[in-house]
Amino acid sequence: MAVMNPYEKYREVQVLTASPERLVLLLYEGAIRFLEEARSALDGGDLVRAHERLTRTQDILTELIAGLDFSYEVSGNLYSLYDYFRRRLVEANVRKDPAVVQEVLGFLKELHHTWREAVVSRKAGESSESKG
Repeated sequence: MAVMNPYEKYREVQVLTASPERLVLLLYEGAIRFLEEARSALDGGDLVRAHERLTRTQDILTELIAGLDFSYEVSGNLYSLYDYFRRRLVEANVRKDPAVVQEVLGFLKELHHTWREAVVSRKAGESSESKG
């Protein structure tokens, strides 16, 4: 039986106990990390690693799509963005184009920042409501 790396165990517990909002942040962080690794792999000529990292990012985008709640208007827009990102990453993988990876990476960083700010604002609002 394999012993789990303590870091991996920590990440597993973090995911299993995270709120839905935190899970989205974790997905964005994973996608950003994998894209940075893919870009680095492409720059270094490691096409196998680049392919693996790009497909893992595509899997994360699929998870983000699966988690959308279409009762909110913004979900349709996010669906379109995530689908666009997936298609661009397929293109980046076929062409081995780090510029396309960088394009998607920039968008995901912006979305991560925006989502993090929304979570912080929401928590601040909830905390002020509970005091009042």
